[in-house]
Amino acid sequence: MKKRLIIAITGASGMSYAERLLKALLEQEHDVELIVSENASDLLKFEIGLKDSQTLHQFLKLKYGNKIEKGKLKTYSNQNLAAPPSSGTHSHDGMVIIPCSMKTLSAVAVGSSRSLIERAADVCLKESRKLILVTRETPLSRIHLENMLRVTDAGGKIMPCDPGFYIRPKKIEDLVDFIAGKVLNLLGIEHRLFKPWGEIRTEQ
Repeated sequence: MKKRLIIAITGASGMSYAERLLKALLEQEHDVELIVSENASDLLKFEIGLKDSQTLHQFLKLKYGNKIEKGKLKTYSNQNLAAPPSSGTHSHDGMVIIPCSMKTLSAVAVGSSRSLIERAADVCLKESRKLILVTRETPLSRIHLENMLRVTDAGGKIMPCDPGFYIRPKKIEDLVDFIAGKVLNLLGIEHRLFKPWGEIRTEQ
């Protein structure tokens, strides 16, 4: 079943996770509403090679071609607080912040709505919609942990970028796929980015 999802990218290391999740969603013909923070824009250039003149959609089309043309991708400015995701009347199937910086985690934990990403996350919590924060930081301070608890208590889901090695990865991309696949699991979307534990054990 086609889903409409809000994907937000913030300024933490781990842009490959966002790239892989977007590719998987678009290949499966889901509708994506994308919000990229200002700090994330710099990291997209540094970590995955986005050019100054490129949008992320252009980058994905150039890299993956027709594979991603099945889905729809619409981008909103993070400063546009009048965009549809800022309203509880805007219907969607969930929001993923990937990667989620500790700054964004903190803002979500206290209900700060200074940007579209923060406001859209706040709407998810108040409307009891899926909100997944793929956090990327180590080590974690008590403040980080308390903010994660606040978000969890409010109905959000914290999913650290913590890949499992039972998939027996052969390359870095396998670990990236694991995280993207775990997000898809939480969204209720089937995938083959990695084999589940049961299938791996039967191969032994």
